[in-house]
Amino acid sequence: MTSVCGVICDNCKSFNAQCAGCGAIEGKVYWAPYLGSDTCPLYACCVGTMNLPHCGKCEKLPCALYYDTRDPSVSPEEHEKGIRERVDILRRG
Repeated sequence: MTSVCGVICDNCKSFNAQCAGCGAIEGKVYWAPYLGSDTCPLYACCVGTMNLPHCGKCEKLPCALYYDTRDPSVSPEEHEKGIRERVDILRRG
């Protein structure tokens, strides 16, 4: 399963533990409150605002939200690499 932002859910340490996948929980990921929201900003933008099935359909990919939603436990370099990988996944799909 792939999330709207290109994360492979099966590869995520939270999948099936704290998260059933963005589609199943409508973007209400456990970490969203740390950003002051109840929903992942990428999911809210993609599905809620843009009415797209995934970010790969957006002409702005990768947008500022991709860069602004960095997990503080990863380095900026790891974050950038993750964005490139997710964009590749979405563009292939």
